[in-house]
Formats: sequence, C-alpha cells, structure tokens
Amino acid sequence: MTTNPVTKNTYLQDAVVDEVLRELMDIRAEMIAETAGCQQRIDQVEGNNRDSARNMLHYLALRRRDLRPLQLKLAALGLSSLGRAESHVLATIDAVLEVLHRLTGQDWVPPNQETVVVDFSAGERLLVDHTHCLLGEAANGRGVRIMVTMPSEAAEDYSLIHNLLEQGMDCMRINCAHDDTVAWMQMIAHLRQAERALGKTCRVVMDLAGPKLRTGPLDPRLAVLRIRPTHDDHGRLIAPARVWLTDMSQPTAPPSPANACLLLPGEWLRRLYLGEQLKFTDARGAKRNLTVVDITEQGYWAEATQSAYIVPGTVLNHERKVAHADDRQVTINLLPQAENAILLKQDDLLILTRDLAPGRPATYDSSGQVLTPAMIGCSIPEIFDDVRAGEPIWFDDGKIGGVIDRVEFAQVLVRITHVRARGEKLRGDKGINLPESRLGISALTAKDIEDLGFVVENADVIELSFANSAHDVELLHEHMARLGDRRPAIVLKIETRRAFENLPAMLLAAMRAPCCGVMIARGDLAVECGFERLAEVQEEILWICEAAHVPVIWATQVLETLAKEGMPSRAEITDAAMGDRAECVMINKGPHVLSAVRVLDDILRRMQQHQAKKRAMLRELRLAHTLKPQQASINECSLTEIII
Repeated sequence: MTTNPVTKNTYLQDAVVDEVLRELMDIRAEMIAETAGCQQRIDQVEGNNRDSARNMLHYLALRRRDLRPLQLKLAALGLSSLGRAESHVLATIDAVLEVLHRLTGQDWVPPNQETVVVDFSAGERLLVDHTHCLLGEAANGRGVRIMVTMPSEAAEDYSLIHNLLEQGMDCMRINCAHDDTVAWMQMIAHLRQAERALGKTCRVVMDLAGPKLRTGPLDPRLAVLRIRPTHDDHGRLIAPARVWLTDMSQPTAPPSPANACLLLPGEWLRRLYLGEQLKFTDARGAKRNLTVVDITEQGYWAEATQSAYIVPGTVLNHERKVAHADDRQVTINLLPQAENAILLKQDDLLILTRDLAPGRPATYDSSGQVLTPAMIGCSIPEIFDDVRAGEPIWFDDGKIGGVIDRVEFAQVLVRITHVRARGEKLRGDKGINLPESRLGISALTAKDIEDLGFVVENADVIELSFANSAHDVELLHEHMARLGDRRPAIVLKIETRRAFENLPAMLLAAMRAPCCGVMIARGDLAVECGFERLAEVQEEILWICEAAHVPVIWATQVLETLAKEGMPSRAEITDAAMGDRAECVMINKGPHVLSAVRVLDDILRRMQQHQAKKRAMLRELRLAHTLKPQQASINECSLTEIII
C-alpha cells in the first residue's frame, strides 16, 4: 500500500508542532518559576522598574538553554524564531503558543500565574521612557543620544561647550578623576548658559574615578637635548634649528616656536653679540657651534646648521676673548628630565612592588645577564592580598601581558608572556588589569565618597566606575541616601570581567533607583575579557539591558582618531554606526571633538533609517530602482548587464 505524500507530510508537521509546543510550554514554566523564586528581589526594585525586572528574569530563563534547534523548527513553520524577544519575552512566547495551539485545533488560555505581561508595545515604550528619564529628550531625527567628555579647558572656554551643544551634544560628561570642584562648577555654569542661549537641554553626567589600578612612578633619566635642523631627502639643509637662550634666574618662553631651549646665567648671556659663534663639543664628541641671530629684552635666538646632542655638563664657549678665562665659558646644568620607561621582552621578570618608590629598568652584568629585574610600584597595594600565582596580569590597556610567578608580602613577581617581538615599553601611571583575580577592593574610594557631595548636588547622572558586584551598587545607594533626598540617576560602568558576570544582579540593585543605565566601557572590558571576545560580550550586554529596559551607553574610542587627529579610520566609522543599537554613544575629548560630534550625529541619523536594535528597518532602497526592465530575454543579455 502506498503512503499518500500529503498525509505523510501532514503527520510530520503535526509531530513537529507537538514537539515545539511542549518545549515552549516548558520554557514558559521555567520563566514563571524564575520570577516566583526572585520575588523578594523584585519587591526591592523601584515600582516603575518592576515589570522590567520581571522581563529581564524571563529573558535569563529563556537564554539558559540552546535555542538554536528550536529556532530552526519555528522558522520552518513560518513562526517567530524568538530573535527579537528581548523587550517583551513572555508576550513573544505567548504569541507563538497561541498560533501553535490553533494549528493543533486547541484553544489557548495563558495560565494566570503571571498577572502582568509586558506586551510588544509596552516593552518598547518602557525602554523609550527609561531612556528619556536617564538621558533627556532625543534630538529631532535622531533617537540615539550623544555624550561628550569634557577636557580641562572647558572650565575656561565657554565657546567650546556652546559649540558642542549646538552640534548635537545631549549629555556633558565630567570625569572626576581630573580637575576639581571649582572647574566642574564652571563647566556646569557654561553648559547652563549655553542651554539658555540655544534653547536646548543637556544632561550633566559625572563619572566617579573609582579604584583605578595603575603602575607607580619611575626614576627619571637624564635628558639628552637634541638640536636637529631640517634636511631634505638628500641631506641638504632646508632650515636651521632655532634655539632659544634665556636667563635661568628669570626664564621666559620663546616668542615663536623653538626647536630647543637652553637655560643659562644672565650675566654670561648679556655678553653675546649678533653673529657670534658659540662653540661646544656635544655628547658624541662632535665639534659644533650656535650662531646668535637675534637679541631681545626677553632672550636670545641662536641657530644651528648641524645636529647636536647636549647633555648636562656640556660647555659653551664665547667666540671672542674676555677679561677672565672663567667668564668665557659656561656649563649647561639645567635640562628637562625625560620620561623613563622599562623595556620588557618575552620571558622577562618584572617585580611589582607594594610601595610607590620610583621604579627602574633591569640592570645587567658585563655579559648581558640580568642582575636585578625591572621593578615598578602599584597604586593600590591592597591587591597583593588577593592575587595568586598563575593568575594573568595585563598592563597599559593590554599592550603587555604576563602571569604572576610568585607572590610575596612586599612584591609580586610577574613573568612577561605577551609583548611584541621587539618588546614593549612600560611607563608610570599605566593601567593594571587582573581579570581572574578576586579583588576585595571597593568600587567607592575615599576620594569618590568625598566627591559625592558635589556630584549628588549638581549632576543628573552618576557613573559608578569599576563596580564588580551588587554590593558595590548598594553601597552607592547608601552613601547617596545620607546626602539628602536628591537622587541622580545611576549608570553602571561595565569594565571588568566580574562586572560582566554579575550584570543581572547589579542591574536589579541599580533598579532600586527610579532611573538607571549601563555604560559598556570597552577599553578595560576588552583587556579583562580578551580582545577576541569583546564583540560577543558587548552583544550580550546589549541584550540583557534591552530585556531590563535599561539604556546603554556605547563608549571608548568612538571616532577617537577623528577627535584627536582630525581624520577618522574606516573601522571607526563602522564602529560608530554599530553604536546605533545603544541608546547613547560617548565621544572622548580631543582637539577635533566638534568634528567628531558632527560626524557622529550624521551617522546616527542615517543608521536610524536602517536599524533598530537587532531589527533591520526596510526603508526604500535607491539601489532597488537602478536595474531597469529590458525587452530582451536574459539569454540575450550580457553577463555585465546582469551583474549591473
């Protein structure tokens, strides 16, 4: 007997429908159980955030299993594959369950265990409302806000803030790691003045510095002052080096750009005359001279037509004879000290010290063997109690990596494992990351607590740096409560692996405030989680925050080359466009920050027509009109015509 293909296909489809129906019912039950088990946490959340907290918990329950096989079955049935469920999870599941029940001829009546369901329109509306609460009104034609970090000169330059606001800045960010309350207040005053002048509003965001782990200072090395004329590719002189000579007792800055400055005794300088040759032997033993070309009340100009290297102890000689031989020459003793650095190569040993005594490079014996390894201090010595041998450590935004070799009371020995082939230089005041160490330091330092008084009084938003747990967020709530009734919104900066792993619990703690957000601080986060994982990690943060209806700020190195150098890279433009999936994009300071804001505003306006979160927006494509209908058949068309 032959089986009817139609009957067979119908039977197989019914079996798939039944299988999918059972799996979705199991998922729904897990979601309801998740919120029931976390009811105490939900009750602690601010009232306007409770539906969002439930939705986030539903999403976490949904994502605890691999949904890919289920998604393929749903797609084959022509149903939603759950790929856009973040902001309304239970409503999405229920919508699919209703269709599946109809396919099986059953009525669908959702169980009443969950009395409040965030439907499709409510989920999107909640995120819009929370974004408005945190970041202010959206610009016309651009839903994503723009945040700009203030440079120190913003305290003195009103026009900078006025122009930034005019170009599209929605949030002014003040980093409390820099400047002081006087400068911060002046920046805010300039913003308020610009708001009145332009008829616009802008949020004030203040970033608490947090416990930033950094390397200590290094012993400065003696400077070598290089005097270098300009030559063409053939070595021909184009322009001599300009050297400014000034009285060491009352030094003055050169009135125009100088290649080098020398501090010399005033009495000796006053004997100079135009055209005089100042002779000396430089650090390499080369005979050199400077020609005096101008004499002013402020100082003296000299020129050099040959390269020279001047070190402390270099002796300058007058060309002409003077009454006393001692008056003819002068010894250069004052030169600026240059920044020192430790060159580290693969397998080198670096000693990280508990104190902040100046560090130094390694020393070597006559055969090139290490006598004493390089050493450098650590800004937070308390970490010595928490680190363990075998744990990774990174320096300077991931440029240098190592493994902790041994932990002692006063020092930690680090074996260098990741540097470029030619080595890498480590300097003072560079970041330290310990991604796998369970550090016991608090997110709030003594300075942060001191700054909070000003911040709570003047900021619309407080950014909590280096928060790693819900306890860190709760401490911020407690300190803010002691400062009065004013409650600025809270933004959690996610910049460590622990913060990423604890994000759901930290969000529930932050949602005890009426308004909160998250910043993806991609610089430290990339070092902590691994550069290769950054794209994946930032996606997960975006999804979790959308499920919680919490606005996200996309930060670190957005259009950085444009802001600093005036020309963006191609990769930066793409990165800025990807920021459209967040609710705000942050630009850091730089000489060309106005151009960066202008370009970002244009990118975000364009991308809004194409993308909303993970959903592609299918606006009319001009490209779709370029292929004109032709009378000829395809067989008569050339290959080039078909491609075009």
